[in-house]
Amino acid sequence: MHWESGFSAYFKFDSEAMQFMQRFRNEIWLRFQQFKVPAIELTQDTPREAVCQVFEKVNTGGVTLTVFELMTATFAASDFNLREDWDARRVRLTAKHEILKAVDGTSFLTAVTLLASYQRHLNSKTAVSCKRADVLRLELADFTRLQGHVEEGFKKAAELLAEEKIFDTKGLPYATQLIPLATICAQLASSVTQHGVKQQLLRWYWSGVFGELYGGANETRFAMDLPEMIQWIGGGLEPRTIRDANFAPTRLLSLQSRLAAAYKGLAALLMKHGSQDFISGTPIDLNTYFNNAIDIHHLFPRVWCEANKLPRDKWNSVVNKAPLAAGTNRFISGDAPSVYLARIEKNKQVSSGNLDGFLISHAIPVAEFRADHFDVFIRHRASALLGLIENATGKTVSGRDSEETVKAFGGTLP
Repeated sequence: MHWESGFSAYFKFDSEAMQFMQRFRNEIWLRFQQFKVPAIELTQDTPREAVCQVFEKVNTGGVTLTVFELMTATFAASDFNLREDWDARRVRLTAKHEILKAVDGTSFLTAVTLLASYQRHLNSKTAVSCKRADVLRLELADFTRLQGHVEEGFKKAAELLAEEKIFDTKGLPYATQLIPLATICAQLASSVTQHGVKQQLLRWYWSGVFGELYGGANETRFAMDLPEMIQWIGGGLEPRTIRDANFAPTRLLSLQSRLAAAYKGLAALLMKHGSQDFISGTPIDLNTYFNNAIDIHHLFPRVWCEANKLPRDKWNSVVNKAPLAAGTNRFISGDAPSVYLARIEKNKQVSSGNLDGFLISHAIPVAEFRADHFDVFIRHRASALLGLIENATGKTVSGRDSEETVKAFGGTLP
């Protein structure tokens, strides 16, 4: 060690300096020499999924190596910059469609993998799959061939949902359901705009929302959705997502916040139903939604409900809520419907007949609402909301007069 000789010569082998050198060698230098760095050797044939698992198990920060990151590295070996490609694509996707901010790079790769798998299935009858391992096996040639079709599929999906009054991520029931919807649109291409096809797509979509079928691991359902929807549109059997969908009337009372997909779904159905603001009468459509701070508010105000000791599971449920402008909600204040409706008519120059029409547009039973008959209002509006769900899914909601329903609502749902 030349530096050690230089150190000794510089201090002329002074005993104190030599003791310091010995201590430095034992406590620091030898530790570096004997330190062992753990290493895991991965051969070239190690599956990409295993590479991810190794990374996740050994990194101390607990950071997940995402599919997108690994595929970025994989495609880079073929001189393709996936990160740069996705950054540009994300700008294109969200330029006109706010809702597509819910789509990340991994979601896009999953959609491409699903479409590639389905097309292989058509040619060689292989199983359709888009699980993590399948995405990690996606070939650059398949990505290059299908990426444009999938991008257009996402845009068509966004346009379809805008017609259903779902405009942004805040009102989107399931971000995950965009993946099969986009791939179905990509496979159908221009025929997705045909009225009959759109009605089948929407029935499938709302069945997924109100059946609450996309809240967990969904890749298996994605792999069913694409081929079964294409077959159904071509004259085959209904897809399993429609057959599996079921909505219980009592579920309405447990829909208390935007955390539930069905809660957001009902808000969208009310807007599609033509809901109008109580004061302006303006339909809560695309323009109103973006310009007037629309949100879901209580019809019987919380303050009034608590003062009258009404059950929270009823007054805080979706049955007692409607999409309204923020200004209208402030004007309602904490008063009973009979009070604030009279105030709207007097101070906002809204006739009684017009206001009744606005209430009906929200599926509100007018007589019960104006009379502050809370329990009867809850039952009648619950029934109306079930009707909206039935129209959207094309399936009858059973159990309106079941023992469970009567116990929860205090009576049957007419």
